[in-house]
Amino acid sequence: MDIKDIFVDTLSELAQHKLRTLLTLLGMIFGVGAVIAMLNIGEGAEREALKMIDSMGLHNLIVEAKDFDEEALTEQRKHSAGLTIRDAQVSALSLPFVENFSAQKIIDTYDIFSSSGKTDGDTIGVSPSYFELSKLKLAEGRLLTEEDNMAFSQVTLLGSSAAKQLFPTGGALGKTVKINHLWFKVVGVLRPQFLPKDEFQGRQLGGEQRLVFIPLKTAIHRFESDPLASELSSIKLQLTQGINPVEAAKALSHLLARRHNDVDDYSLVIPAALLAQQKKTQNIFNIVMSCVAGISLLVGGIGIMNIMLATVLERTKEIGLLRAVGATQKDIRVQFIAESFTISILGGILGILFGVFLSEIIAVYSDWAVSWSLSAIVLSFSICSSIGLIFGVYPAVKASKLNPIDALQTD
Repeated sequence: MDIKDIFVDTLSELAQHKLRTLLTLLGMIFGVGAVIAMLNIGEGAEREALKMIDSMGLHNLIVEAKDFDEEALTEQRKHSAGLTIRDAQVSALSLPFVENFSAQKIIDTYDIFSSSGKTDGDTIGVSPSYFELSKLKLAEGRLLTEEDNMAFSQVTLLGSSAAKQLFPTGGALGKTVKINHLWFKVVGVLRPQFLPKDEFQGRQLGGEQRLVFIPLKTAIHRFESDPLASELSSIKLQLTQGINPVEAAKALSHLLARRHNDVDDYSLVIPAALLAQQKKTQNIFNIVMSCVAGISLLVGGIGIMNIMLATVLERTKEIGLLRAVGATQKDIRVQFIAESFTISILGGILGILFGVFLSEIIAVYSDWAVSWSLSAIVLSFSICSSIGLIFGVYPAVKASKLNPIDALQTD
């Protein structure tokens, strides 16, 4: 018999015991489905994390000024001026792995309105390089320039949400917006930024859409602020490709500690380290889920062996008849291994369908991202097929070693 005939006979034999075959398949179906769903969730989480961390800049380091009460701030200012533009400049000049930097100053905003509407967003002063380092793109108009910054220009760039609130009918370019007591001309609007979530590892993301941006020096010199407050709210340093961000952060931390006289008035954020932490958490989840899926597949394999052993007992007389008419031990082994292998193939196929369905259910009813992974399907199907072969060997060998005469005499 060729392979085609063997599988035809195998399917015919399995069809005669539909309920038993289905019950045997369930372990494989659930195991394969769980593997596929788990790997798809892992793939989706990784892609989601990369997309979110890209908004922060994977090769950036972020230094943020800390908030303190007035008493603590008064004491700190005796030893440190807080986070300043000079910190960013010295870091870029002293550290060879720093390619570029941007600076940010949050304005104490109490009113932002136009002739068409108002927004509850915040105003921040930024250096021109801020938009490049934050991966923000224009929808219309232009970005803020160094000329705007040096001239203390009263021009503004609107986030997409802020633009819709201030100008519901559109056409924000060239119009004016009042921020606190000053009027600003709108020179650009940012493109909407679509992120899977608004938080990553405890950090808020995507808030740029509701912000109103003005030149950094305009923010520092034309708006009132607490005399004790840091000159800057945060700085962002862009690292050279290939540099380990964690090692770079150690050098930057050492430099800033010296400049701030070891006063702990700033915090250092490493986006690459946040991504690594996310991957570590995801790996733990994958290991746990893999163990659950593996146990399910193992139970499915034991089920296949159990059913095949029962089949050997049921078909003992048939095996004796086959041996009597010339079938070899190899023929018997091949027939029974083919049956266990076919069960695992069917379980794998149905498991893939179940895994796809399970992934869709998870995507719809949970907040988890799901991405399809061909490697997940291939891996789970391969494992399922291998289990069918491995757990089918012992029953097949046992069947092939039956004595033909004793088998024919079996009731």
